[in-house]
This record gives sequence, C-alpha cells and structure tokens, in this order.
Amino acid sequence: MNLQTSRRGRAWVVALAVAIGLLMTGCASDTPQSVLEPAGDSARKADGLWNLTFSIAIVVFVLVQAALVYSVIRYRARPGREARQFEGNARLEVILTVIPALILAAIAVPTVGTIFDLATEPTGDDVLQVNVQGRQYWWLYEYPDLDVVTANELHIPVGTPVNVTIEGYDVNHSFWVPRLAGTQDVVPGRVNRMTLEADEPGTYRGQCKEFCGLSHANMALRVVAHEPAGFETWIAQQQQPADKPGDSLAAEGADLFVNGSADGQFADGAACATCHAIEGLEGAVGVIGPNLTHLQSRKTFAAGLFKTNEANLRAWLADPPARKPGSQMPDVGLTEGQIDALVAYLGTLK
Repeated sequence: MNLQTSRRGRAWVVALAVAIGLLMTGCASDTPQSVLEPAGDSARKADGLWNLTFSIAIVVFVLVQAALVYSVIRYRARPGREARQFEGNARLEVILTVIPALILAAIAVPTVGTIFDLATEPTGDDVLQVNVQGRQYWWLYEYPDLDVVTANELHIPVGTPVNVTIEGYDVNHSFWVPRLAGTQDVVPGRVNRMTLEADEPGTYRGQCKEFCGLSHANMALRVVAHEPAGFETWIAQQQQPADKPGDSLAAEGADLFVNGSADGQFADGAACATCHAIEGLEGAVGVIGPNLTHLQSRKTFAAGLFKTNEANLRAWLADPPARKPGSQMPDVGLTEGQIDALVAYLGTLK
C-alpha cells in the first residue's frame, strides 16, 4: 500500500466517523431544544406545516428519482437508436408547467395561512403581556402589567397565551424557543411580536439564533412554565423588594454595590449600581445590565452559562470577560475581600 492510498483510507475513516457522529446527535430522545417535539400551540402549527411540506417533498423526490431511474434504463443508448426531441411540444410544456405550479400551490396555501395565523395577536383577559429585549449577551424581560423586571429566565403560566413583544437594543439577535414557537428577529429600532404557550409545566431551553458577537453561542435562555398557582407565587415573590442584608459582610457588599470603593477599583465613581438595579437598595437603579433584585431565584446567570452558586459568582466577579468572551461587564480588579463581600450580598437576593 503506497502513501497516497494510506492517506486516502484515513480520510475516508475520518469522514465516516464525522458522519456517524452527526447522525447520532440527531438520535437523542431527550434533546432540550428539539423542534420535532412541540409543546405549545404555536410550535404545533409550525410543526404541522413542516410535516406537510416535508411529506410533499418526499413524494416529489421519490417520483422524480423513480422517473430518472426508469428513463436511464428504458431509454439507455443502443446501436441505431436516436434520442427524440421535444422542442415545440406544447402539451409536454404545459404539463411540465402545471405540475410544479400545483405542487407550489399545495405548499403555498397552508404556508400563507399558517403565517397569518401565527401573526395574529391573541386577545382576551387571560393573555399575558411580556416585553423582551435582546442585548449583548443576555435577555431582559418586562411584565408591564405586573410591575416585574427580570432577566434570562422567562416565567409563564401553563395554558395561557403569552403575547411577546420583542425589540433590539444593540445589535441583531433572534429569539428562539423551539419547543414553544418559531424564531423571531430582534432588531434595534424595530418591534416584532410572537405568541408563546406551553402545554405542560417544565423548563424549555432557547437560544439566540442570529450571530451577534463573540458570545453568541453563550446567549441562551430558559422559559419556565408553571401551573397557574405556581406562577402567581413567582410573580408575588418578584414584586417584593430585595431583603436588607442581615450580617456585616453582606452589608459591606451592599455598600460596595452602590458606592464602589475609593482604593482604585471604583475610583472614577462607577460601581455595580451604575449598570444593575436592585429594587429596595437605594441608589441601585442601573439599566445597562440585568436586574439583580431576585438573582438567587434564577437557576442560572450570564444568560444560562453558569449555575447560580457561590463558586460561579466568585469566579465571575473576579474576571467577567475571561469567563464569557465579549462580556460588557468589565474586570474592575476586585480584591478577594471585596469579592467575599459582594458574593455575601448577592447571596441574599432571593
């Protein structure tokens, strides 16, 4: 076996291994972001359209391939046979025009109907209004009728249509929760909308689907669906201001959060409160970063990148850009003591 043959053989082995790996990724039964497992009315409508379109595509593919194989065998080249020409055959040209037109109509009619159906804004007293804003690289959620602002984890009641109004802040993003609905563009200066509705309680994973910078892949989201009573409990908790720190270390962290430090870390007057808001903490009214009033009620932070626990918060405060590339939160050179105090305070934000 020569060197070239050996290299060709290895290339085939690598290509086969990659193909098998890609195939296996589509065989998982517990995929958290599967578009093939709709769990809401909007997602089912899109899934139904997909099933119809894909079925038509399969039928067309099988018929075309069958006709091609038949033609290759039946009309293969033979001595003394000349190919027939169909130029100017009006009947054949009409057939070849009408058949694709009928196929396109069979796809276009339900497609347009589904588009208009999904674009219809839900009405009624039970509709929940949520405003979504995409930022680099996290999600802001506002419940205007309930006076609640939170980030990255969207909470909704089961069986209730949610009218989601979406707008951009900095660059283009795309809001996508595949098991609950299709994707929607998030464009600065433009307001879009979509409807979400979950059939059962649970956590539904989502993702920014439009490349938006270094941490595009880290811009995840979660939709948490509650039973109605559980949602009311969550809302009542979110409407409460943050608890006042009960020990000296947490109190020191609260002071650092608002006022910063004069020893170099916040000497220019900037502090955590410059970007973040905490309801109930005087001076913490920032709007650039996520609202942290009930940080500990979220299972994750940094748009789903890290679990909310002391170790991850400590590592994050030490150097945010190193933990999440492109993060808008700077490394302000906190000392170990300052990190201890801030983590102690953030731990009280239930």
